Amino acid sequence: MEFSAQTIADLLNGTVEGSAEATVTGLSKIEAGEPGTLTFLANPAYTDYIYATKASIAIVSSSFDPESPLPKTLTLVRVDDARLAFSKLLAVYSDMTKPEPGIHPSAYVHESASVDASASVGPMTVIEAGVSVGPDAQIHAKVTLEQGVKIGPKSIIHSNVHIGRMCDVGADCMIQPGAVIGGDGFGFAPNSENTYQKVVHVGNVVLEDHVEIGANTTIDRGTLGSTIIRKGAKLDNLIQVAHNCDIGENTVIAAQTGIAGSTKIGKNCMIGGQVGIIGHLTIADGVKIAAQSGIGNSIEEEGMVVQGSPALPIRDFKKSYVHFRKLDQLADKVNALSKNLKPQENG
Repeated sequence: MEFSAQTIADLLNGTVEGSAEATVTGLSKIEAGEPGTLTFLANPAYTDYIYATKASIAIVSSSFDPESPLPKTLTLVRVDDARLAFSKLLAVYSDMTKPEPGIHPSAYVHESASVDASASVGPMTVIEAGVSVGPDAQIHAKVTLEQGVKIGPKSIIHSNVHIGRMCDVGADCMIQPGAVIGGDGFGFAPNSENTYQKVVHVGNVVLEDHVEIGANTTIDRGTLGSTIIRKGAKLDNLIQVAHNCDIGENTVIAAQTGIAGSTKIGKNCMIGGQVGIIGHLTIADGVKIAAQSGIGNSIEEEGMVVQGSPALPIRDFKKSYVHFRKLDQLADKVNALSKNLKPQENG
């Protein structure tokens, strides 16, 4: 697919500096630009690459002021925010390359399921009884939608995703490959035979609108009621969300975080990678949790920043860490003092 510099500028409300007729057929990183590709400059750390890039068109901010001559083969498209503009362009490109509407012949669709005529269903996908797939939704290859699942308009379900019975996915959601939405929670009750009786989970998972779930992330269904991921939340790859959790609006969670059951996380929170949160806690709105932190108690103060395991307010953690790094020196001093102390005489 070919785009001209002027077409790109029109899409992004930008201006062309150079040849408006310059064309591109692909994308490239600025440090690895090739002729016929489009790149962008948003991070000042990469500025030096633009003076040598072989890309044909570069998206830059309106304030970009070259300190050296640019390649004569390079056309600029100036915009207010280069990163945001490039992201918008990628979304436009993705929309133009989406699958054609229709159901692949190898897919299984139960006669009671409803698939909108504008939706697409990929090869070897299984759509069970009572499923509803909304307008312009994309269901890719080898997806399983169990009984009663609802997929909202324009949502994209990538390959090998499993969505359990009665789960509800809102509009404009994206679920990346391999995610499991609505598997049973980790619930077992000891019995008189000294074994564990499985606790069957009969609730569901609800993803509200504009939610994104990363690859191989797992979200367990509620024991009773729902596990809820609220509007605009973004979950990275390889995250575990246990039964009956409630993740607030616009909260973002990085990879390999584990959240135990019935935890309630507020809106606009930011949670780093490999964070562990025990169950039945409440995290207030706007809280930031540094990577690899362990959360063992509720955080009730809005906007608090914490770090460490167990987690402390960020300032306390940094002060403690200064002392921690000097423990070996402190130990040496204690040992030296011990050697100089005379044993006390009895009596």
